[in-house]
Amino acid sequence: MHNVITPVKTNERVQLGIRSGDTVRVHQKVMEKGKTRLQVFEGLVIAVKHGTEPGATFTVRATMSGVGVERIFPLYAPFIEKIEIIRRSKVRRAKLYFIREKVAREVKRQLRNMRMMNVSTDDFATPDVVEAAPIEASAEEAAIVAEEVAPEVVAEVTAEEKVEEPVA
Repeated sequence: MHNVITPVKTNERVQLGIRSGDTVRVHQKVMEKGKTRLQVFEGLVIAVKHGTEPGATFTVRATMSGVGVERIFPLYAPFIEKIEIIRRSKVRRAKLYFIREKVAREVKRQLRNMRMMNVSTDDFATPDVVEAAPIEASAEEAAIVAEEVAPEVVAEVTAEEKVEEPVA
């Protein structure tokens, strides 16, 4: 490495040896309202570019809320607090860009098995109670008004009336 004055411990990052296929956790400093906090981004390293030279970068892919998110981190960025390697996988490629299409295929396959539904909570709601007809109205008029308001309720009530109880 070149002798450059930097707040980053470059030897530690070189010795870490990030490779494609590693699952890493990157702790990054974020400034919000004058305060600094750490934000963690965990995912699969799909590419490492420029090795360990000053412009080295690595691309991390994570799935958040069902959406694939990729971030490119400079290896020697001062806003990176620390990098942890969680898991190291054996891979046969230097760049794992095919993971993008692989995930898209799996999502399409899952969507193929889904069915479209047109169901809402209104379908299961109990019908409102039919308001009583005015006292002056006859029973026939009340039945006509009830049928206009809630025909399902009237059909259920008339079906219940027709059922005769067995005499014991």
